[in-house]
Amino acid sequence: CAQAILEVDASQVHSRDPRHEAVPLHWAKKAEMTLLLLKYGSEVNLTSRTADMALHIAVKRGRFDCAMVLLTHGANTNAKGQDGNTPLHLAMKHDHLDMIKAIVVFGGDVEIPNDFGETPGLLAARNSKGYKDLLYVSATLGQFLKAPDMVDSPREGERNYDRLLCLDGGGIRGLVLIQLLLAIEKAAGRPIREIFDWIAGTSTGGILALAIVHGKSMDYMRCLYFRMKDMVFRGSRPYESEPLDEFLKKEFGENTKMTDVQKPKVIVTGTLCDRQPAELHLFRNYPAPETKISTEYKTTATFKPLTQPEDQLVWRAARCSGAAPTYFRPIGRFLDGGLLANNPTLDAMAEIHEYNKTLINKGQRQKVRKLGLVVSLGTGKPPQVPVSSVDVFRPTNPWELAKTVFGARELGKMVVDCCTDADGPAVNRARAWCEMTDIPYFRLSPQLHTDVMLDEVNDSVLVNALWDTQLYIYQQREQLERLVQYLCR
Repeated sequence: CAQAILEVDASQVHSRDPRHEAVPLHWAKKAEMTLLLLKYGSEVNLTSRTADMALHIAVKRGRFDCAMVLLTHGANTNAKGQDGNTPLHLAMKHDHLDMIKAIVVFGGDVEIPNDFGETPGLLAARNSKGYKDLLYVSATLGQFLKAPDMVDSPREGERNYDRLLCLDGGGIRGLVLIQLLLAIEKAAGRPIREIFDWIAGTSTGGILALAIVHGKSMDYMRCLYFRMKDMVFRGSRPYESEPLDEFLKKEFGENTKMTDVQKPKVIVTGTLCDRQPAELHLFRNYPAPETKISTEYKTTATFKPLTQPEDQLVWRAARCSGAAPTYFRPIGRFLDGGLLANNPTLDAMAEIHEYNKTLINKGQRQKVRKLGLVVSLGTGKPPQVPVSSVDVFRPTNPWELAKTVFGARELGKMVVDCCTDADGPAVNRARAWCEMTDIPYFRLSPQLHTDVMLDEVNDSVLVNALWDTQLYIYQQREQLERLVQYLCR
């Protein structure tokens, strides 16, 4: 009914009721209605007579789903409404923990006073639910991340070394990467694309790497990921590829080439699956190193030449890197880069080494810039759980058949986890490689309380994962401070 009205007259989204001067968005009770009104042009931060936005009303009424839609469409988390209350004040008063976490994760300030001089932190101190520690962490972290004295970083031309940023794969857990990147940006006082010379990514990390290079803000990407998940992860696996393809085309442009933006340099991993053994392929926005020697296998087959960077479409590179088996169908001859390099750190360092060798061979030694910093970000570590059996054998009775089926399932999951592991040996190898060559190495990957699936769509689960990330940033603030000192040299 509402959609039919809006199709006839979309201006109805701006109509106000005479009593409260509220627009329809204030009255929306369901997430679907909130989305519909926003789709037809309703402004997310419009206020009523009492200065309340739709977000204030959603928090007052405990409408978490509506609040998430508003937050992911750019609602101001620190706007003051009636009596000077921000959405965080209201969430504290109404004892809604998920709402509190969501508002804080999306930038809610715990130290803004209302008209009575009360801050959300003060309300937490009066509350018996144990929120005081929760908001103390947020306040301390907020003060640290303001870092007003850490903004004078030397520009690229003033440094004689390069900085490398590596982003792991992990599906929707790319939200964890975004939260970490936001923390680094705020602490350093500059956008990520201005403080790193090389950015490498796999799967969701590859999409984010390309987004950074093309100037998209992390606040924008966080909102985009929350909105995108419901479009892309619809139905059952494997998911239809068209929604993901259209999403990538819209964000990067249908005809944008990899070399259209050349700084910072970007590396996106993919797996060539038209051959056995499969091979790692790197999508680049610069010419491939000429000294790079591909793995030679004896073969009678003739493979089609690979697309050169100047002809490679950005959206296809992102799609190739994110073609996770059983989640999405392959795109051409490419599968997800996470099959061979879910943590792309070592591959990126090897690529930079080969790139510098090419410059030397061309007599351009003066252009060589060695690595001076490596930062590796993960999408979060799941809790470790016991496995009862991975035994697969020929059964002789129904009981043994059940054990074999269960063992085969657990073994299959373990094989996939081992192939795509980004937090174990891959981190140890990269750290050792950097220590041997005197390169500062930083690894950030939070411990999550639950195993968040690649295709998780539950907002509450994702907000809790981001809250785990915020707590982790607080716990690692000394390491983050050291990192920022390197970034500001």
